[in-house]
Amino acid sequence: MDFELIAVNLDQKQPDFPAEVLPDYLRSIGVPFHVIEQDTYSVVKRVIPAGKTMCGLCSRLRRGALYRYAAENGITKIALGHHRDDIVETLFLNLFFGGRLKAMAPKLRSEDGRNIVIRPLAYVSEAQIERYARARAFPIIPCKLCGSNENAQRRQVKEMLAAWEREYPGRTESIFSSLRSVEPAHLADPALFDFKNLDTKELDGEPPQATR
Repeated sequence: MDFELIAVNLDQKQPDFPAEVLPDYLRSIGVPFHVIEQDTYSVVKRVIPAGKTMCGLCSRLRRGALYRYAAENGITKIALGHHRDDIVETLFLNLFFGGRLKAMAPKLRSEDGRNIVIRPLAYVSEAQIERYARARAFPIIPCKLCGSNENAQRRQVKEMLAAWEREYPGRTESIFSSLRSVEPAHLADPALFDFKNLDTKELDGEPPQATR
């Protein structure tokens, strides 16, 4: 299987962003890279009221920039860094704030059909990644846009899951496992399961028997 990799990062023009940290590191290990420069920071700060969660708009703008670069350069797969805990957090964000049973798939097709998004770290916990990053001395670049928002919905969900994990170790893994073992007939989405036309099953020509 022949493939090529290129590291792509978006410089969102956040104040005090250490622009040379990632390029210097990638050059030191011989990894080809490209930095997209797009002032999404000003857009998000202008559109989102102070104190409100910025993640949704910021994510859409970042994703749009990546998709556009991929399309312009013949790139067919986009690998994102979301891990297991990100996926579980997104599940609860959608449950609590969006009224949807939805998370993030390890692999999916973009809405325009031009890209396949893959999440190679989907089955790895955040704690495992943190330990590996420390062992390899990876440079860490903080996010001062959403990372400084103490009231962010994702931060609240992360704290809730951390509290659960302290009291019931393994709960996050159990929740993630549930996303891999879905029973549509035990949910309530008529578009997913045909509840309206559900009927009893006849066996060998015999009429169905009432049971309790």
